Amino acid sequence: TRDTADAMLAVRRAGADDWTGSLDLGRSIDTVTLEGDHWSWRGRAYPWPGPLKDRTLYVLDGDDWTAVSRYGRALIKLVPTDWGPPTFEIDGIKMLVSARISPIEDARQKVALVAPRGKTVLDTCGGLGYFAACCLESGVAKILSFEKNEDVLWLRTLNPWSPDPDAPETIGRLHLAHADISQAIVDIADASVDAVLH
Repeated sequence: TRDTADAMLAVRRAGADDWTGSLDLGRSIDTVTLEGDHWSWRGRAYPWPGPLKDRTLYVLDGDDWTAVSRYGRALIKLVPTDWGPPTFEIDGIKMLVSARISPIEDARQKVALVAPRGKTVLDTCGGLGYFAACCLESGVAKILSFEKNEDVLWLRTLNPWSPDPDAPETIGRLHLAHADISQAIVDIADASVDAVLH
């Protein structure tokens, strides 16, 4: 984010050789080494970015920092929040709350209403996967998650707060499908889920 880059540059201008902070939206804290023409993190050198925009997340694409956004049928963008976990926008409309509460905390409160421990849960609009993440941390037996927008699924691959269905701790419990639940629901057996999140 612009704030992260500004903080790193300010420390470098002050003469420091390293900066400690988060490069993954608050998931972890690391120390990076600051050099004149690059900075290093986890054994890899990264170029200093050019001018960055507010309310935008960036990822290194080759040698350039590019915004985590895509324009297909609509402009879709991963947007930083004050809480760490990002929200996302479609054509400028926020898809998750973030003004007064973290999107993940909002999801946690909603997931608690269905008490997912040991249950099979149907997640009808997977989005960034925050319902799934909260179900997994609450001990869900299985979560069937559907997301119809391929660009949202792409955002998930770049969001460190989105659960990975292929990670060892989620295999067998998180089933993520690129599908429209209004059509896919006919293939879900009757009485096979204990709760539905939408």
